[in-house]
Amino acid sequence: AAAKRKRAAVAATRPKKRAKGAPSAPEPAAEPAPEEYSIPAPVSQGKWKNKERVLIFSSRGINFRTRHLMQDLRTLMPHSKADTKMDRKDKLFVINEVCEMKNCNKCIFFEAKKKQDLYMWLSNTPQGPSAKFLVQNIHTLAELKMTGNCLRGSRPLLSFDPTFDKEPHYALLKELFIQIFSTPQYHPKSQPFVDHVFTFTITDKRIWFRNYQIIEEDASLVEIGPRFVLNLIKIFQGSFGGPTLYENPYYQSPNMHRRLIRLSMAAKFREKHQVKEVQKIKKKESKMLIEEDPTEVVFETPAEEKPVEIQLVKPEPKAIVKDKRKPRKIQRKRQKKLFRTEA
Repeated sequence: AAAKRKRAAVAATRPKKRAKGAPSAPEPAAEPAPEEYSIPAPVSQGKWKNKERVLIFSSRGINFRTRHLMQDLRTLMPHSKADTKMDRKDKLFVINEVCEMKNCNKCIFFEAKKKQDLYMWLSNTPQGPSAKFLVQNIHTLAELKMTGNCLRGSRPLLSFDPTFDKEPHYALLKELFIQIFSTPQYHPKSQPFVDHVFTFTITDKRIWFRNYQIIEEDASLVEIGPRFVLNLIKIFQGSFGGPTLYENPYYQSPNMHRRLIRLSMAAKFREKHQVKEVQKIKKKESKMLIEEDPTEVVFETPAEEKPVEIQLVKPEPKAIVKDKRKPRKIQRKRQKKLFRTEA
């Protein structure tokens, strides 16, 4: 009887089987869950709207430092693309077609000249505008070896000098820098973190680029690299050409700079040569002509004249004394030769 009661209790707890074709019974209402923190969806699940793509490549003839700088920029900018080097004989407007084939609307092009001068083009293809810079004081990530570090593919903050808002050509460059260097939100290759800063500072009529890491503990900055200085040359209305919107009056070409250095060295050499000639002239003028002293020859006595003897008779020949030891020496040498040959 006890066993029958237990089976009846277990059968009551089990759900009843539903017959075929019968409507399903309504599920019991779930109990209200206790209040919990709502976790938002990941940032990467957002929609990628700002589809900016930057093409970073160079011309032939660049050195190792430029190649490393180009690779560092590709690492820091997840929305960038690469391409093969362009021939130096090709015209620059061909880059617009390359960007169109690569589906890019921005371009960073490194142009090398004389294997020592580096120029950087920043362009909004294909309409424009574009800017040409001379790149100076390049230091790459591997060269600096700094203590800072940041997540690869993270989105950077852009920090600009207040001078960018005061002058019109700097305002245009600021907008160009924002569109090129800022990583678009929700980009597939980007990370949902902001842990480093790109700073653009204007000093000595040049734009100084620096990359810093943001430390969470005290919000201080540690430089990561790379670093370089941009000396503005011209701003064009079109992409890689067109009417000139602005030309830097303080710009000095590298050829002119090297020529001025050579001229200054030549001027220093000429100045040293002139100083030496003046010193020689002064030394000659400083010598005073002294009159002849009549008492100078008082103590000079004439040498005695010896009679010249002329020998008229031929001198007798000297007696030749033969060396008695010589035949013995010859005999010894012969004996030594015979002994060597026999041996």
